[in-house]
Amino acid sequence: MSSLNPSIPSDELEAKLCERLGKLDLAAKVRLLSGADFWSLPADDSIGLRSIVFSDGPAGVRGEVGDERNPSLNLPSGSALGATWDVDVARRYGDVLGREALRKNADVVLGPTINLHRSPYGGRHFEAMAEDPLLTARLAAAYVEGIQAHGVAACPKHYVANDYEIERHTASSEVGERALRELYLAAFEDAIVEARAWVVMSAYNGVNGVTMSENDLLRDPLKTEWGFDGVVLSDWIAVKTTDASANSAQDVVMPDLLSPWGDALVEAVREGRVAESTIDEKVLRVLRLAARVGALDGVEPASRAAGEAPEPLSIVTELGAESMVLLRNADELPWSLAPASIAVIGPNAMCARSQGGGSATVVPDRVISPLEGLRQHFPDASISFDMGVPAPTEIFPLDRDLLSDPVAETPGVHVVFSAADGTVLLEEVRLSAELAWMGTMPEGATTLTMQTRYTPAITQRCDVGVAVAGHVSLSIDGETVIDRFSTAESAGSRDGGLETSDITANIFAPPVTAVPVDLVEGTPIDLVAVCDLTTAPLPMVHAIMIGMAPRSGPDELMLAEAVAAAAAAEVAVVVVGTSSRTESEGIDRTSLALPGGQDALVEAVLAANPRTVVVVNAGSPVLMPWHDRASAVLVTWFGGQRTGTALAEVLAGDREPGGRLPTTWPGDDQAVPVGPDRPVDGKVHYAEGIDIGHRAWLKQGATPAYCFGHGLGYTTWNMSDLAVPAKVAGGEPFSLSLTVRNTGDRPGKHVVQVYAARGSSEVSRPVRWLAGWSVVRADPGEAVRVEVDVPARSLAAWVDGKWWYETGAFDLLVGASVDELPLQATVVVGS
Repeated sequence: MSSLNPSIPSDELEAKLCERLGKLDLAAKVRLLSGADFWSLPADDSIGLRSIVFSDGPAGVRGEVGDERNPSLNLPSGSALGATWDVDVARRYGDVLGREALRKNADVVLGPTINLHRSPYGGRHFEAMAEDPLLTARLAAAYVEGIQAHGVAACPKHYVANDYEIERHTASSEVGERALRELYLAAFEDAIVEARAWVVMSAYNGVNGVTMSENDLLRDPLKTEWGFDGVVLSDWIAVKTTDASANSAQDVVMPDLLSPWGDALVEAVREGRVAESTIDEKVLRVLRLAARVGALDGVEPASRAAGEAPEPLSIVTELGAESMVLLRNADELPWSLAPASIAVIGPNAMCARSQGGGSATVVPDRVISPLEGLRQHFPDASISFDMGVPAPTEIFPLDRDLLSDPVAETPGVHVVFSAADGTVLLEEVRLSAELAWMGTMPEGATTLTMQTRYTPAITQRCDVGVAVAGHVSLSIDGETVIDRFSTAESAGSRDGGLETSDITANIFAPPVTAVPVDLVEGTPIDLVAVCDLTTAPLPMVHAIMIGMAPRSGPDELMLAEAVAAAAAAEVAVVVVGTSSRTESEGIDRTSLALPGGQDALVEAVLAANPRTVVVVNAGSPVLMPWHDRASAVLVTWFGGQRTGTALAEVLAGDREPGGRLPTTWPGDDQAVPVGPDRPVDGKVHYAEGIDIGHRAWLKQGATPAYCFGHGLGYTTWNMSDLAVPAKVAGGEPFSLSLTVRNTGDRPGKHVVQVYAARGSSEVSRPVRWLAGWSVVRADPGEAVRVEVDVPARSLAAWVDGKWWYETGAFDLLVGASVDELPLQATVVVGS
């Protein structure tokens, strides 16, 4: 076996790859450029090539068939990672994913998501890290390094300017050259140039009128200026043309379903519309990827990191706490003494969102909810639970431990796919009543039948129902209680604040129908759902959930019960948040308000108990009209499968909330400077230029509820003795230093943030912008001398097709957030 390291191209390796290429005829070469199925590329035994397996990420690794029978680790989502502001944490995050990919036999992890939080209304922003390109770029590069250290390819996505979901398959992002370079491309650059990602995913959308799978941006700057030597992978079913996409720098089309390449591309080459040399370059890139991930016989794969693997669930808990942002604390947290009684309130306390909806979803073995986490951590406290409001999604997944298959007489759910003539195509026992098939349904299936026996653990009145698109019937104990046809488009959103033009919302946020049922502890009910797959909106892809949610009575009664519990308890913890129908792939929001009656619930609980901690379980900003009256407000994001454990440890003070806001949180919809996006004639105009996020807020002189970079810990800090070089050369990086002292009585984390500003410039500049930062950890009383690196590009502007370094004085402002900057100095940039 060759000892070449394919992570670093060499003449010898390239010669070997060209030799393999030369053994393939045209049809065989083209065959390697489209999926063999939904999740993998074809093998070719004649050249020693095995299949290359892709897996959705970016906050877990699903694997080819990722379901409850082969569960995945569920890490905190991208915005939570962004909130850590910590490059080392991002590298460890990638390390965990790399190890998980090896366990799941995946060669390529489809992540990280590097799109920016251009507008807080983007429904998929929970996957992305931040509103700022520098913060995103540095964290993304570390994430890539962590994954690829294990010989697994990372796939940064979605290149580029895929910052909204509405009409994402057809809309064009109209972006000026300067904003494109300084913001949207800059966010990707470090992952490509510094971390050397092996795969990049092109986006669904167009940029400046040309769809990304045909766009020149795939070649320049990606493959030319940045030197990307890997594979440009399409998003799934994104490529719609043969000649135009093949003649671009798009390399691989996924999946096999509806691919416009295959035989059509062979014909295009033979007719001279596409050069065979173009095909050869694409295949060489595929073979280079195969060599790197160990899919090519005779070539040793890229070296893999050694060392003992960390305990995965401990890492998930640590990451969850590290990302939590304490927005407000009126001397409430941490609890130095455990409360004698805690009223836990809110649907998200019972069924927390550990991850966002869409292709990012993985199936963990178990999720620790906030309610469960608090009960585990405070066993001596009297802990009550009340919904307070109906579930925003109407139903929650049924507890797997309470399900049994009435046919096989084993735990689980009986699933049958059958053909139109009644022939059984697939029959199996599943362990969950929340199931999805992503390209894995049996061909020819027209009917799906699910049967399970649910034995309630407590007596209560609930809504029981089904979430699925298309025609479905649901029977309870032999009586049909639901018989309907609905799609996400026809049903709309009962939450409010949803906008979608994307058919995939039928998978990620399917319509729900439920009926009231009185459940009795220990008395089972038989549930049978029958789906007519011929009415399903998408071929070979289907998702369904049979579920329930407590509903003791009318909304007024539920609220009154929660208020009474809060008034009787020493402390109230209200967990509010978004739902899978407000934050998910395929949908955008039209309002940042919490869905349902959650704001009224918080107001009522605050009036009943002044010691109320509000926990926000959301992947991106929500409005909090009550925030300045809560004793504490803590953002947990989508905190992974141990979110309840991490929350309890933070409330108790066993861990510090380590996060800082990676995106600005508005106080009301009217003040938001960018968004929501509405394509006009198929175009989304990025008219704000380089002023997004905190830059936009500063430009319009508006004050958000909580600014970019804000976050409180459990100790206090002092910054002093700022030292900055008097003069630096244009185009050269530099460092500044300062002393940071922990003035509190416990260890803590501080994020020193550096912003640049220029009073007078030959080009338009933001009021100030992030130029660098450093994470500091120190013991009580400890003083640390901290260096903060300022990249050369932080002071540059894209002018006339190149990076331009303006000479003269720049102000450097240093502090704990974009609005709290007590230290200031000036650096002069020379020619």
